Amino acid sequence: MPNLFRGCRLLYLSYFSKPAHFRPLYRLIRKRRVRKILEIGVGTLERTVRMIEVAGGRNGPASYAAIDLFELRSAAGRPGVPLKLAHRRLSRLAARARLIPGDPFTALARTANALGTFDLIVVSADQDPQSMSKAWFYLPRLIKDGTCVFVEQCDPTGALQLLTVSEIERRAADAAPRRRAA
Repeated sequence: MPNLFRGCRLLYLSYFSKPAHFRPLYRLIRKRRVRKILEIGVGTLERTVRMIEVAGGRNGPASYAAIDLFELRSAAGRPGVPLKLAHRRLSRLAARARLIPGDPFTALARTANALGTFDLIVVSADQDPQSMSKAWFYLPRLIKDGTCVFVEQCDPTGALQLLTVSEIERRAADAAPRRRAA
């Protein structure tokens, strides 16, 4: 019976859940059997919980990492959850979760080499553009063949844009520190 419920739940998330623009993401996680997820910007954890739910299952627990401002996000007036609450909610799920507080650039500068590679990276639309533009420098270290990188659009639809490897490399090159001649 639990497998039947799980199957119905996965079907619901993949084809009927709201908001509709996340459905392709859930289908991709299921189709590619994504095991390692990095999310930059978690918001209210709704998408996070659903991604982990779809990724978990037969192959054991999923591995999940998140970079977010947590308490500072809610102080800035944007919806979010405190770090302690995020740990509590994610500990109930079938996933190994690592939560990294901070803006994308400083968090990735501290942890990019230790995180390893991911099957899926999702960047939320509400990230600070200046911090995110510098953070692209570290993303090539986190991808491997077959990694999917989605960026949520800032427009009202919130659609997800799949980035190509060449686009990620271009953004990383643009973010590389420039050295001036002496």
